[in-house]
Amino acid sequence: MRLSARVTSGIDSPVGTAYARLATRAGRAPLLDLAQAAPAYPPAPAVVDHVTAVAHDPRGAAYAAQAGLPHLREAFAADLAEDHDGWVGPDDVVVTAGCNQAFCLVAAALTQEGDEVVVVRPVYFNHEMWLRMHGVVPVVAEPGPDLVPRAAEVEPLLTPRTRAIVLVTPGNPTGVTVPPDELAAFAALARRHDLALVLDETYRSFRDDPAPAHALFADPAWRDTVVSLHSFSKDLALPGYRVGAVVGSRALLREVMKLLDCVAIGAPRIGQEAAWAGLTKGRDWRAERVAEVAGRRAGFATALADRPGGFELVTCGGFFAWVRHPLDRPTPDVVGDLLREQDVLVLPGTDFQALDDRAMRVSVGNLDAQALDDLVGRLTAFGSST
Repeated sequence: MRLSARVTSGIDSPVGTAYARLATRAGRAPLLDLAQAAPAYPPAPAVVDHVTAVAHDPRGAAYAAQAGLPHLREAFAADLAEDHDGWVGPDDVVVTAGCNQAFCLVAAALTQEGDEVVVVRPVYFNHEMWLRMHGVVPVVAEPGPDLVPRAAEVEPLLTPRTRAIVLVTPGNPTGVTVPPDELAAFAALARRHDLALVLDETYRSFRDDPAPAHALFADPAWRDTVVSLHSFSKDLALPGYRVGAVVGSRALLREVMKLLDCVAIGAPRIGQEAAWAGLTKGRDWRAERVAEVAGRRAGFATALADRPGGFELVTCGGFFAWVRHPLDRPTPDVVGDLLREQDVLVLPGTDFQALDDRAMRVSVGNLDAQALDDLVGRLTAFGSST
């Protein structure tokens, strides 16, 4: 058989590549796995109880409505409306099998081969992978010195072939949160040029500012421009349940559902029930986990202030820190040595950008106080040995 050249020319998953490196570790110490943003805590007890009840229900394994369980769409729309002081209803929501699927469906609905989509460096690799493998050109915008993207800097990159601007906030891999006024500027830019503004808000709960992430949903015309993508994996600790959502116009969601019908029919019922239980029965638990991760971010920033082993904190937010190593060697080599010598697994910044500025992505949401102390010791030892 002959395989698609567009797909075979694409990169393999950087996360898969990272875990393949585990075969090279010496195993002198327990593995510190800081490569993936997987919650270190299990789901809320109320979620487990509800999922158990669903599993015993005779209809618990049946197909769900294609757009998603009505009670989940209602609960999630209410959650968004409350968090953003805006207007979001159940008809604005289609439930997907995770946020990555949400992005892929939206990108497929918005683009065709030869189109362009603006993304911001460093780029979440799955977004770029999907676009390239479907013949869509990712146009990479440079962020500001603080790694915050600016609408004014993106506008010169727009062409007649541009179909969307994609932002991840809080960011993956940097953790950087785009301020509400800048998101408003991006929405205005997209509206002027008849584009979609696609916001990946997977980590929206893990912001340091308790104020609304943006006021875009307060604009009655938001559906003409804004597309919001979500995941329940992190704040509800449901990564294996594969449940996320697209929030957008009815016209867009109709096309999303055509695509969804072909690739998954609909998101798994059990995951949707778990998400509903988390939203409606786990509010206090959810707030506690958000505070817990905020404490981990603060602890990490404090620990890196002294630059253990010469490692420097660049940004920290959401689930991630963007850290610069001190060595004059290619970052993938440094990351490989860090795993072999200190049993620490992180992702090189080169997985997210073409340039090598000695950056690494560290999943700080995985670090409790004991693990953080351990990491500082290992970074210090690594720096002194090199």
